[in-house]
Amino acid sequence: MKALAPAELIELVDKQEREIVKQGHEIAKQEHEIVNLRRQVAWFQRQIFGEKSERRLPEPDGVQGTLGESFAAVPDVTPPNKKTRIASHERESKPKRPTDSADESSLFFDEQKVPVEIINVPNPDAAGLTADEFEVIGEKVSHRLAQRPGSYVILKYVRPVIKRRDTQILSCPAAPVGVIDGSRADVSFIAGMMLDKFAFHLPLYRQHQRLVDAGIDVSRPWLTQVMQTSVSLLEPIHEAQLASIRASRVKSMDETPIKAGRAGPGKMKAAYFWPVYGEQDELCFLYYPSRAARHVEEALGPAPPAGAVLQTDGYAAYAQYAKKMGLTHAQCWAHSRRKVFEAQDVEPGPAGQTLEAIGALYAVEAQIREQGLTGAAKRAHRLAHAKPVADRFFAWIDKQFAALGFLPSSPFISALAYIRERRVGLEVYLDDPDVAIDTNHLERALRVIPMNRSLCPSWLSICKDWKLVFNIDATRASLSGQ
Repeated sequence: MKALAPAELIELVDKQEREIVKQGHEIAKQEHEIVNLRRQVAWFQRQIFGEKSERRLPEPDGVQGTLGESFAAVPDVTPPNKKTRIASHERESKPKRPTDSADESSLFFDEQKVPVEIINVPNPDAAGLTADEFEVIGEKVSHRLAQRPGSYVILKYVRPVIKRRDTQILSCPAAPVGVIDGSRADVSFIAGMMLDKFAFHLPLYRQHQRLVDAGIDVSRPWLTQVMQTSVSLLEPIHEAQLASIRASRVKSMDETPIKAGRAGPGKMKAAYFWPVYGEQDELCFLYYPSRAARHVEEALGPAPPAGAVLQTDGYAAYAQYAKKMGLTHAQCWAHSRRKVFEAQDVEPGPAGQTLEAIGALYAVEAQIREQGLTGAAKRAHRLAHAKPVADRFFAWIDKQFAALGFLPSSPFISALAYIRERRVGLEVYLDDPDVAIDTNHLERALRVIPMNRSLCPSWLSICKDWKLVFNIDATRASLSGQ
């Protein structure tokens, strides 16, 4: 066998090394694909068979820290539709629905099904007159749709028409003023409709079905019109709440996608609600057409108060705003924990240790709530009990990186990288008693949005035009006159 020359030997070794490197890349690529496939399978199994809750139960031998249109009335007997003979077919015209006028001859409800409360409205012109000084020559009647707990009711206002015997002048008191001028919707119905829609997630079309079943004949466009007008009445409350939130020292913010406006046949545009939460538990939902970073400043304003703190998730737009305005940017531990939770199906061992460490931080918060600590006492308790846990946790993360290195294919290491990069923001709450450990208070408040993603197009146009969704407590108080 002929001996290889040095140059040929070097070339052969280089070729083998290149083959080994190529094989290594192929193996790494395959491992990356395997990890991704395992994550997908675990996710689908959890959707089909498992609980979607992120709650982690402790092991038996371990201890887990808690980590419209006008109001229409239909007569009892509908007149026959007019038919017109046209060439090869008959065209039938639809009957016109009576408008929301003062004429009450046609009722918009079934008197056999719907209870009616009669309210007699006194005539102020008869005040001080004796019975022989005037005579009642008739009466005017108006009806309003009202709502009571668990039922609808019709308020029947009876207003006497009197004629004075001395002057022969006729007079009749005006109908009581409603929240919406000229509408047959009582304030109780408006408040109930809004609360059903936003507090109990009952779409308008279902409310319309319930009204029909109760014997109330109103149109769906009318419900949308009443909702639109009612929202406009609440706009000053929204502006006042938003001003209060902007003036808060500590505030939280998030964003959640919705579909609003047509993008084409059968398609809707993607848009976002940006909920903001103030230190007085105020909440406003701002509408913007995108997730652009400029919307953060548009929502919170260009002049935050001194020493302000903004608590959010890891979206970079919030960090940019905080840096630009000189704010303290607090991060959310729940979002960090979620990254680890999503990785535990693939790497349950180290992910479980991480969840236990984060659970210990939440256990300290549970102690604070049980003891009712606030202010300086709350801060001292966190520094004494939670800060040592956080220090040990971040030191443990550094050891994981030193031992394992950064493997992009590992979801667990990616989750640890997410946490380590945000250490400064995650530790803000330890030294500030007014800052929460997470943004779960905001997450709970914005649940109304994903639960109402099947909103009707008319309501979405309302939100898009006015850029607001109101606070339920403010709605109840305003519409009840409080």
